[in-house]
Amino acid sequence: MDLNGTERVEEAKADETAILLIDDNAVQAATRQTILKRAGYFVIAALNPVRALEQFQANDFPAEIKLVITDHLMPGMTGSEFVGELRKSHPVLPVLVISGLEEAEEQYVGMNVMFRRKPLLPDHLLASVHSLVRV
Repeated sequence: MDLNGTERVEEAKADETAILLIDDNAVQAATRQTILKRAGYFVIAALNPVRALEQFQANDFPAEIKLVITDHLMPGMTGSEFVGELRKSHPVLPVLVISGLEEAEEQYVGMNVMFRRKPLLPDHLLASVHSLVRV
């Protein structure tokens, strides 16, 4: 991770689906990143949602993002604020929101996201991701 909380990564391989993973909890981000990488995904992890949004809007990633996975409760910007901004430029990009707060789901009504509650087991994470990136 760099000082802005975004992992420096190499170029994605042609057969890898690129995922942007945003979670201010470094341990949870690293755990989910490992699970997804082992499943064959190219994962860019970010700890700072504001910086991740800036990079996303500037197309400052080494691969075309096919899915965004975000936590809900983060400093600087909530997941729903992030998704609201993201939807202005990417209205149909798949988004998976993961939160321990059941009531947070209400904030995503009409935003076209998949919402999952923590704890999210690895198999459930992968099943959710597979369903969102399947063509």
